[in-house]
Order: sequence, then structure tokens, then C-alpha cells
Amino acid sequence: MGHSWDHTVTVGGTPTAHDVGGFPFLTGSWSVATTAATQLTMEIMSASDTPSSVRRALLSVSDKTDLVEFATGLVDLGTQLIASGGTAAILRGAGIAVVDVADVTGHPEMLGGRVKTLHPAIHGGILARRDVDSDLDQLAEQAIGVIDLVVVNLYPFEETAADSTAGRAAVVEQIDIGGPAMIRSAAKNSAHVGVVVDPTDYTAVLDELRVGGSLSSATRSRLAEKAFARTAAYDSAIATWLSSRDGAADPLLDRIRVEMPREQVLRYGENPHQAAALYGRSFDGITQLHGAELSYNNLLDINAGVALIRDISEPGSAAVAIIKHNTPCGVARAGTSVEAYRRAFETDPLSPFGGIIVSDRPIDIDVATAIDEIFTEVVVAPSFTEEALGLLTLKGRRRLLASSDAVRLVPTEMRSVLGGVLVQESDHAVETIAKADMVTRRRPTLEQIESLDLAWRVAKHTKSNAVVFARRHRTLAIGGGCTSRIDAVHFAVDKATRLGISLDDSVVASDAFFPFPDAVEVAAAAGAVAIAQPGGSNRDSEVTAAADRLGLAMVHTAVRHFRH
Repeated sequence: MGHSWDHTVTVGGTPTAHDVGGFPFLTGSWSVATTAATQLTMEIMSASDTPSSVRRALLSVSDKTDLVEFATGLVDLGTQLIASGGTAAILRGAGIAVVDVADVTGHPEMLGGRVKTLHPAIHGGILARRDVDSDLDQLAEQAIGVIDLVVVNLYPFEETAADSTAGRAAVVEQIDIGGPAMIRSAAKNSAHVGVVVDPTDYTAVLDELRVGGSLSSATRSRLAEKAFARTAAYDSAIATWLSSRDGAADPLLDRIRVEMPREQVLRYGENPHQAAALYGRSFDGITQLHGAELSYNNLLDINAGVALIRDISEPGSAAVAIIKHNTPCGVARAGTSVEAYRRAFETDPLSPFGGIIVSDRPIDIDVATAIDEIFTEVVVAPSFTEEALGLLTLKGRRRLLASSDAVRLVPTEMRSVLGGVLVQESDHAVETIAKADMVTRRRPTLEQIESLDLAWRVAKHTKSNAVVFARRHRTLAIGGGCTSRIDAVHFAVDKATRLGISLDDSVVASDAFFPFPDAVEVAAAAGAVAIAQPGGSNRDSEVTAAADRLGLAMVHTAVRHFRH
């Protein structure tokens, strides 16, 4: 099992060496014959495209998942194990023979464990090129044994930094130094050394060793790529944390650091000819309970729906949003979820087909029955009753998702443009209409303020240019994605007319200011009695005068919500 190191090595003509835990520790002033290095090179299978047998493995892990099982499998294959303090203690506790890192280096751990593997006896054994005679000569001169497999995962820095109760000192202590150094050493020398940074790879590594007795060049290369990706992500997390101020990361850093694992390859992107994948864990907190695989467009719509429902939810009422093509087509609040769904659906009975339904309350059989009247792609809710699941799962392709409070909205948004990237803070601002500036002679009633509040929040999530007509906790008509504001008003009014929806006594919210009085005049002619808009136009006085002339109430929020 490995090389015995008893070659032509002499001190004053007399070979001397002693073995500690299977590792030779040589004493005296040594000279190594070229034939020894040549023989050693042959025994170690040095070619970069040749499988590398694993005779010695170094284990130093923070995440102990499946550690004992993996170590047992290595020992069964004849591998000798070296381990750091905590890892070694667990292995010994499981009855597994292991050599301490301190016995290999000849030095005890220092500085409370900060220094233990940073030693030539470790990194020399990892970095030595098996096909370079001078490397092997130097190993022999220094009595350093080769290490064929490095199994390391890092201190939980990201988890500690995310803990709001952890102080700065506690976070700093989770900055791993020796671990990344060993990972990088092994990954650099992947022509000869395997490196494992993820417990989910343990089974595949053991299976390959059991079948072929070695790790292939392709496997070592794949593991090295994963290893460098892990250290890159780790360093990025540290740099981002260090750049934070008062515990909140600056949303616009001097340098963008993005490293996300590919979580899922999607069937295609927006269209079948476009490849797509989901990266990162942005959908943590959402569990798919049923249905076909989520598509690229599904994920965009779910993101839009969850963000919208967060803005319109309020204690004491149920809220439902229906999303189609990343924009709302019906939103309502009511005393029950089924009533909220019915009201949202009435805004536009055509568009919800194939759309996304998001509820802030559990889905019961009454809501499920209403939803099941048409086909919907996705239903998202905190939970589903057994009866509701029994009905909704009858359609195999319908996706049912349970969401939790763990679902987080990203603090920044990124979009690719012309070979670069645009970055902005996410629009999480939510204005209170009751606190807006009342600019007309007529003031909105309490009921109109509540309706304006809903319309304003929905307009924020509608593609610009956007206007939303609402009344009594439900949307009536939505005009979005238009190239002029008056077109958005006409679009909403025309659709309401076509669907037979009365806009009498309705309120209107506009995501940006009215540049001319014409849109206000069209809205008033359709039946609107109150308007919420940001204000800020050079013609605000003209628009306000038109509202006064028409007997409308108008408020300025002073905040614009463009959504391109």
C-alpha cells in the first residue's frame, strides 16, 4: 500500500529512517540517488492522463455529514488517513485508525487551531508532481510523504455572517485559512491529486475507487473545477461582508462579485430555441408539491407574484394576485381567499388561463374549486389542505408550490446590457396613500384612499407605462407596457368596456406622472373619481387644474415606480 521509502538513501553510508503512523521521518543529512527518484516516479503513476491510486488521504472538514461512512470506505480500500484535530477525534470515536496532522508535521496546533495544516509536510505532499524527478527528490530529502486525496470543506463563514446575532469577532473566526490553501493546492495538482469539497461527492468518489481502484483524470479535473469554484465563492462572501457598512452590504460595490451554483437546468428559456438554467438559491423557502418542472417563464412569474403579494398583504384580509407574462392581470383583497380570488379573476376573465395564482393564505377546497374552473400553470400559497391537493393534483402539469416566510426578495437587481451589467437596488419602497400630498380641492374619501392604496401598489408591479383602475379592494382594469401614458389609460378603459366592467366611482393609480391633462380627462370620462400619481411634471399645475375642473381628487406620492 504505497511506497516504503526504503530506497538508496544514506547518511554517512548507513540508511536510517523511522516510521510514525506509516509516514517516514528521516533524520540526518541525506542524499538521494537518482535511481530512487526514478523508481518512486514509476510507482506513483505520475502521468497526467493516468488514474491516480489513493494511498494516503487528508481529511479536514467542518461539515461532518457522512464523514464516518466515507472514511470507512477509504480504509476498506486500503487508504491511510491523516486528519486534523476535530475530524481526527470523530474518526477515532468511530473506531477508525487515523494519523494526526500534528504527527505528520512534527508541530502541534497553534493559536487556538488557527495554524495546523500550513506546513511543508502537508503542502509538499499535496503539490509534488509525480512526474518531476526533482519534486520527488525534494520530498525524499525532507521525509515528506505524498498525499493522493484531499477532503476539505470550509468553516461556515457564510452561515455565521448571515446570523444577525453574531458579532464581528465571531464572524472573523469563521474565515478559514488552512482549508482554502489545501483545497487550492490539491486542485492545482489535479493531474495527480483528487480533491473533494462537497459531501455529496463522497459516494461517487468511493464508487469509482471501488470499481477501478483509482480516480480518473476526468474525475480529478471535475473535482478541481468544483474546488476552485468553492474557494472563489468563499472569498467572494468574505470580501462582500468586509465591504458592508453597519451590517448592511453596500448595494453598489466598487466591484461586483457573483458566484452562484447552477441549481437546475431548465427545459429552455423564454422560447424553445434559448438555453436556460437557474443559478443560486433564490427560491429557498418555496417547495414544489406537484406538477411539471418549473420553466424559465414560470420562475419569472412566480418571482413577480411573490413580490406583489408581499406588497398588498395586510392583517385581517386575504390577498390574491393573478400574474401573466410577468405582470398582474387581476388583484384583490377580501375577507376570504375564495372571495379574493373571484374578485381578482373578474378583472380579466381571459388572461388567467395558463397564468400564475399567488395567495397569502392557505388554499382550501373552496379556493381550489374556483381555481380548477380553468387551467392555471402555477398556484403558490403558504399551504394546501388535503382536499385542495386532491382536487388540484388531478391536472398533472399544474404546478403547486408551498411558500414560506423564508422566501427572500433580493436587495439588488442585475440585467445584462451591451456586454456589461446594470445593477440597481430593488424597488422595495411602499408609500402610504393616506400620507401622500393632497393637491386638489377635493380630498379622497377613506374608502377611496383604501382603493388608491391597492391600485398604487399594483401599479408599482405593472410594466410601465402603467395605470390601474380599482374600487373597493379589487382591480377593475390594468393598462401596462404601453409607450405613452394616455395609451395605458385607453388600453385599460377599452378592455373594461369590452368585458362589461363599469369604471364608475373608480380610482386610478399611475406609476409615473401625467405629462399632460389628456389622460386625466379620459380617466374621468370613464368614471374615475380619484387619482394617485407621483407628480413631478413641468405641467403638474395643468394636470391638477384639469382634475379640479373635473371634480376629481388627486394625490402626489412623490415616488415613481417605473418597471421596464
